[in-house]
Formats: sequence, C-alpha cells, structure tokens
Amino acid sequence: MESISRRKFFKNSMSTVAVLSLSPKFNILKNAQQRRPNILFILADDLGYGDLGCYGQERIKTPNIDKLADEGMRFTDCYAGSTVCAPSRCCLMTGFHTGHARIRGNARLPILPEDVTVAEVLRDAGYTTGIVGKWGLGEPESVGIPNRKGFDYWFGYLNQRHAHNYYPSVLWQNTELYFPEIGEYSHDLFTREGINFIKNNKDNPFFLYLAYTIPHANNELGRAKGNGMEVPSDEPYSNESWPQVEKNTAAMVTRMDNDIGKIMTLLKELGLDENTIVFFSSDNGPHEEGGHDHNFFDSNGALRGFKRDLYDGGIRVPMIVRWPGHIKAGAVSEQVWAFWDFPATAAEIAGTKTPAGLDGISVLPALLGRKQNVHEYLYWEFHERGFTQAVRRGNWKGVRPGLDKPIELYDLRTDIGEKNNIAEKHLDIVRRIEEILKNARTDSKDFPIRARK
Repeated sequence: MESISRRKFFKNSMSTVAVLSLSPKFNILKNAQQRRPNILFILADDLGYGDLGCYGQERIKTPNIDKLADEGMRFTDCYAGSTVCAPSRCCLMTGFHTGHARIRGNARLPILPEDVTVAEVLRDAGYTTGIVGKWGLGEPESVGIPNRKGFDYWFGYLNQRHAHNYYPSVLWQNTELYFPEIGEYSHDLFTREGINFIKNNKDNPFFLYLAYTIPHANNELGRAKGNGMEVPSDEPYSNESWPQVEKNTAAMVTRMDNDIGKIMTLLKELGLDENTIVFFSSDNGPHEEGGHDHNFFDSNGALRGFKRDLYDGGIRVPMIVRWPGHIKAGAVSEQVWAFWDFPATAAEIAGTKTPAGLDGISVLPALLGRKQNVHEYLYWEFHERGFTQAVRRGNWKGVRPGLDKPIELYDLRTDIGEKNNIAEKHLDIVRRIEEILKNARTDSKDFPIRARK
C-alpha cells in the first residue's frame, strides 16, 4: 500500500488547512505565556449511539457523561472510523478513512513507521503523550507498538482479542510485561493509570488517549456460559428483573461513567479543568456478543444495524466535546464529521501542523461555534464476510452491501433509520455515489476485495 508521502487527498472540500490557532480569528492562547491546552480523548468500546442518557437512554445511568454533554457540545452526526475496533482506531490515530488506512479490518497487522500518528504530531509539538487501555494497531515487538508510534507512556492490551478478558494474567506497561494481582479488573487499572498520568503531567501539556474496553464482551466466556459481560458487581442494577447479562452490561457502562466522573473531578482539583479539552466517543456501534441483545436497551436508538454493519447503527457514534470557555455549554451540533478528522483537529488545538494529504480536516471551527468547512463525502469499506462499502454525502447515504448487490440509497434527513431504499427514484445521486465508491480508495494487499460470503 502507498506510504503517506505518496497518498493522495481524495475528494475533500478543502486541502491542507492553515493552523487556525495561529491566526487572530482562532487565537486559542490569550498570551504567549499561557500553556497550550491538554487533550484527553476517552474512547468506549462497542458503546451504542443510544446507550447514554444524553442520547436518549432511559435505563442505563450515565450522569457524568451526560454532564459532559451539558457542559460541552454533543454531536448528533459523528461517525467512527469503522464498524469494528482495529480499523476504527487506525482512522482515529492516523487521519485516514478505511479506503486509505493501513488497517481495514480486525487483522493482527501493525501500522508502519510511515503511518504518522496524532501522538507523534503532538509529541513533536512538545506534548507528553500517553495511551491507557486498548491499542490494537501492533503486536509485541512490532513497529506498531505505542512506544514506537509517538506515545511516551503506554499501559494496557496490545491485541484486541486479548482485550476481551477483563481479568487478564498479563498486560503491557511500555515494552515490559505487567502482571495484575489475581482478581484485578482491567478497567479499574486503566482508570488508575489514567489518573496517575494526569497527576504526573499536570505541569506540562499532555495528550492522553484513554481507550477503555467497556462495554465489549468476553466472547469466549459468552460462548461457554451465555454471559460474557464481565464486571465485578452488577450494582446499581442488582434488583432489576432483567436477564443477568443485561444487568452486567448496564453495570459496565455505569462503572465507566463513574470513573469518568473521577477523572473530571481530578482535572478540577488540579486546576486543569478549563485548560483541558475532553473528547468522549465509542469505536463503533453496539455489539450483539457475549449473550447481550443490543435491542434490550435500544442501544442503537433510531439507527439501523449494529457492530459490523455499515448502516448508521454500526458507525454513527456518540461524540461529546467539552472545553470550558471555548465550547458553548449545552450545545448540540449536526456537524457531520468522522474519526479521521481528529488528528487535524488536535494539531490545530495544539498550534501545530499535521502531515499533508490526510483524509481528515480540522473541526475546530465547529467546536468553537464558527463556520466549518465540510467534507464532500465520508467513506467506509469493510472486509469481514466479504467487501461492503458506504458513503455519506450531505444527507444522502449510499450502502453497497456486497460486490454483487446494487447500491442502496437513503435520505437521512427524513429516514434516519435507513428503512426506505429510494435508489430507483434518484438515479443521478446513485451514479455519483458509485463514482465515489470506485475512486475513494486505493487497493491494499492486506485487505483484497472479496465477495461477501
């Protein structure tokens, strides 16, 4: 596959953007002595669009995440990089969509030295960089491990399959093995490490990527016992008349919410609250694994599909961004953007530049409530069970569910659930989407096009 230096910038409505924070219009720093803002990206794993109170959830308690939305901006039309974890995280880290990204499926492949990550960009700009949780972009001793991709500190699971086990016998701490005590819950360790990273770097600008594994299932446990949703306690749902697997699911999400509350409290105690921009999202749509039924909590809300679908239920995700004094509290935005926009956005917040030719653009203007340049389209492809593709162009959504299948067309403005295929009524739009499906990608030897099984 082509290296970054040779990749082309396909069909975005703007080329490499200027560093907005260096212009008077977008001056983030009030004076030369003011410290650059910290950047904290919290990522849930398989959390659905409808799993949070601020997105309509009525049974799972998420007061701290809901407070983030009350104090920041909640996006209604933000998209993950993919419908499964590894490619989605690759898009988030490198700024390419899955038509150009190194990793386009859950294969044990590393990103390469030429795949510049947002952590490398921010570290070069003077940030201390850390990742805690789940990586999925490089196996042990490969060129893709976090410490070789711009992160000063790393703690967690390298491999997404290993990350299914919430009571692991071993984790990674930088390039050394870390052995948890028997019965230690990995999510709790991640919260501890995230808190320690913030404390240890309170006096200098930092970027922390806190990649939680909740509420992903332990698939092997689910197959063996019918309940793969691992959690130390099902509180506060112990007395609910729900299936045990759903009590556990809700308890996992609320446990994560409680820990996010601890982190936000810490930022205030350290005096970092107003100088830290916090992103919260999920790597893809809700799962139906480990015995969990995504319909039980209506985890995809009004959207169609779930994890491994390219309908919006598989790729449209919660996105909340909070930055007191910069982002308007309680704002709701319909701005359409995706994970591959994060590197450019983070770079502009930090006052530095990203590599040329990314698929992503900065959404800093949207965060600040100002006029935002937009993509001509967003593109996805997925390679499990065969080759599928999707495009969002304005309010039009095109889906090709297989090589031998016709393109489906939906108007998301009136049909958020993608129930009414109107392709035959808009052949001109279908033809334009078909052109995008052909031209928005480059071939990958690691992810060849195959018919759906």
